[in-house]
Amino acid sequence: MATFKTRKPVDPHVLMLDVTGSERISPNVVRVTLGGEGLERFTPLGFDQWFRLFLPRPGQDTLKLPTRTSGLWYAQYLATAKPKRPFVRNYTVRGFRPGALDIDFVVHVEPDGASGPAATFALNAKPGDQVGLLDQGVGYNPRHDHDWTLLVADETGLPAVAGICASLPEDARGLAIVELPSLEDRQEFRVPAGVTLSWVARDGGHGVPGQLALEALRAAELPAGAVYAYLVGESALVTGGRRHLVEQHQVPKGNVDFIGYWRHGHAAM
Repeated sequence: MATFKTRKPVDPHVLMLDVTGSERISPNVVRVTLGGEGLERFTPLGFDQWFRLFLPRPGQDTLKLPTRTSGLWYAQYLATAKPKRPFVRNYTVRGFRPGALDIDFVVHVEPDGASGPAATFALNAKPGDQVGLLDQGVGYNPRHDHDWTLLVADETGLPAVAGICASLPEDARGLAIVELPSLEDRQEFRVPAGVTLSWVARDGGHGVPGQLALEALRAAELPAGAVYAYLVGESALVTGGRRHLVEQHQVPKGNVDFIGYWRHGHAAM
């Protein structure tokens, strides 16, 4: 995911969790809430804490999860026969409170009714369904002094922006640009008074995801001073945004971290 050193999780375990509720909170987002005894072993870290989410394949009676928590989990996963392997996707904590962890799924359904494994799960999730979760830590990781923060994301990065804004100190200054499929997908969350939150939307579904956010970044008047920039979402958005900051604003490469969550036109494996 990241090309830089992320902050590690605290004592991670592969947890078996239960769906306790689900709700379509906006036209393109379904929020699924997880709970269960396994959640007692999860340590919330704030910011853009992310995790591996293990989802059952169609026809699976039981969810077969890895037992290793280091990088060896993947070797163990691959050693499992494919029909018994769960789907694995990466997600960010949208909300956490005692006994409950919220995940926001961006759902897209093709004209023929087809959707990816994660969207299908979210659209059909019901209380009692089981999933697996392996904490992976925090991506947002400033490693130098900075005067202000820049956040740029598409809809898949909205939970990261929300978590980071909620975790920033009260005196933080900065700019957050978030692109959404529709302005109806906007969400309320705590934003420090010195951080400007700007929404841009592809209303009508037109355009390549991330394009409007990149255009908004290029057109923005950036504050003076040293910046820590954190760009997450579609691959062309985050690489193009980094290139713009480095070439047009002479931001040192070490001041810009970026994570390509997905690539337009390429389905997740």
